[in-house]
Amino acid sequence: MANQNDNFIDEVFDDLRRERLYRLFRRWGWVAIAAIVVIVAGVSWREYSQIRAQADSRAWGDAVLAAEATGNPAAITEVDPNGVQNRRILGAMLAASDWAEKGDTAAAVEALQGAASDAAADPLLRELAQLKLVMLQGAAMDASERDRILSNLSRAGAPFELLALEQKSIALIEAGRKDDAIMLIRQIQQKDGVSEALRRRLSEMMIALGAEPEMTESVPAG
Repeated sequence: MANQNDNFIDEVFDDLRRERLYRLFRRWGWVAIAAIVVIVAGVSWREYSQIRAQADSRAWGDAVLAAEATGNPAAITEVDPNGVQNRRILGAMLAASDWAEKGDTAAAVEALQGAASDAAADPLLRELAQLKLVMLQGAAMDASERDRILSNLSRAGAPFELLALEQKSIALIEAGRKDDAIMLIRQIQQKDGVSEALRRRLSEMMIALGAEPEMTESVPAG
């Protein structure tokens, strides 16, 4: 008899729970449904946006390649000139490279100056344009401006720190400050993240300066 009473009580409580859940669902179920709809819509929109962005980027890249094929660097700067800011900066740098290869340094400098001074551009791209500007002009650049740019680019932890320090050492060599250049080169060689290509260039500079290059590994027997 006790078991029957217990079973009856359990059934009553189960009915009460179901009734309570049913009332809660009738009252608040629309919230759960709305949340599900929002989540599904958000995921769908994100996927659509990614697909659209990829297609847009691909179209821009194809347009740039087509512009390069014309042989006129100016055509690259005309690809979506009023579009995404960073694309304009990339276009300017690509055009500058083409102009430099063609020997039109003035046009290349002008394009890089515009990219390097664009406050609305991504800082990384702006600093890359500044570095390319220094490398292109070299000693022909105003000394104080060159030093100002390189001092900023070579700050600790900057994305182009090592390359900017390399350019600093080149500036020291051009200024006839051989000992300072050797000291700076040795400092660069001791830094983390020095690529093999950069290490090789630094060693070549040391040899040209008559100093002993850093030996990073034993030379294999011939």
